[in-house]
Amino acid sequence: MNYEGVLTKMQTENGSPIQYYLVFENDFLNVNQLLDKKIAINFLHYQCLNCGLQKKIYRQGFCYDCFYEIPQAADWIINPELSKAHLGIEDRDLAYEEKVQIQPHVVYLANSSSVKVGVTRKSQIPTRWIDQGAHEAIEIVEVPNRYLAGITEVALKDYVSDKTNWRTMLKNEIKDENLVAWRDKLKQYIPDEATEYYLENNSETNLQFPVLKYPEKPKSLNLEKNPFYEGILKGIKGQYLIFEDDTVFNIRGNEGAVVSITVN
Repeated sequence: MNYEGVLTKMQTENGSPIQYYLVFENDFLNVNQLLDKKIAINFLHYQCLNCGLQKKIYRQGFCYDCFYEIPQAADWIINPELSKAHLGIEDRDLAYEEKVQIQPHVVYLANSSSVKVGVTRKSQIPTRWIDQGAHEAIEIVEVPNRYLAGITEVALKDYVSDKTNWRTMLKNEIKDENLVAWRDKLKQYIPDEATEYYLENNSETNLQFPVLKYPEKPKSLNLEKNPFYEGILKGIKGQYLIFEDDTVFNIRGNEGAVVSITVN
């Protein structure tokens, strides 16, 4: 079978295990069904996810021009504490910013390589945790806008990491943590503006990834250096495909790449 299209992050459906889907313009692929099969990936060219032109991808699947123009790539995406739509202040497109920023957001703890703090829209749970490869997670606060979530994350980053070590996550060299205890310990550091939104009665969410064999020494596939790769798929975790020879391929990190995928 042969599939071709622009890579975008895999769609997911929580279950035991999580189900992964690659969605192309004219194709729809259940990636779980490819486990233990030989897959060939052939890099063809780039296509910006916004303008659709064949231009080199700069960041997040967008070309240079689009990245610095469109609201989907503004600074408040990565740094939610910079959000200002709740004040009626425009960054790039106020209508878009109000739609995205002024909705329920969650500050959470997730354990992917170690315990980390993060922010996401409430509607993106548990998708955000799945994308990060977290095997357990818990919400700390649920606030009405992105700004409040952002300042809470900034405050908590002094006491817990906000980064994931992708190698540790993929090798599954992780230990279970008591996230309820972590949440309770961090409560005292939540900013005054967000304390009323603290969640004290929720429990951990546990996630199960479809992995048959974890890599011992994961090496990342770079499509520009290696435009053709062939290997046997052994697992999916986060947004990574894991192959038998310890090669790992970050789908999200290659958004905007047009590829053909052949399954044998």
